[in-house]
Amino acid sequence: MDQEEEIKYFVRIRDTDLDGTKMALIALTGIKGVGRHAATYIVNKAQVDSHALLGKMSDEDVERLRTAVDEFSESVPSWMLNRPIDVLSGKPRHLLASEVDLTLEEDINTMRKIRSYSGIRHETGQKVRGQRTKSTGRTGTTVGVKRKKD
Repeated sequence: MDQEEEIKYFVRIRDTDLDGTKMALIALTGIKGVGRHAATYIVNKAQVDSHALLGKMSDEDVERLRTAVDEFSESVPSWMLNRPIDVLSGKPRHLLASEVDLTLEEDINTMRKIRSYSGIRHETGQKVRGQRTKSTGRTGTTVGVKRKKD
């Protein structure tokens, strides 16, 4: 009974509520931009037990995890970053949490502004990545092929 009371069900790291009932390695993947590989690196860098429940960790351990997440992009090789070359700054970055959604939206708006092919496809709501559109991705009530009446 004592152990259940001390568990924190939500741990906040990088503006994201992580599940305290999960292992640290799995819980870190709840942050957008952090996958299994990045989570393993973060846990090792913070020198925390990856199999310990996140909610039962001490405050010092959680703070070390926060620091490791914040310093992730500076301490990993460029091939591990999710944005190896930033369009505006030209420097490598790793986007985390809400930055992922904001940057994606910003990139699409830039494509629309410069009137690139994919920007126009985004505007019109069509497929962007070269998929077939003759038979799939139809919107509205049109289904099938219209036949000529004899």
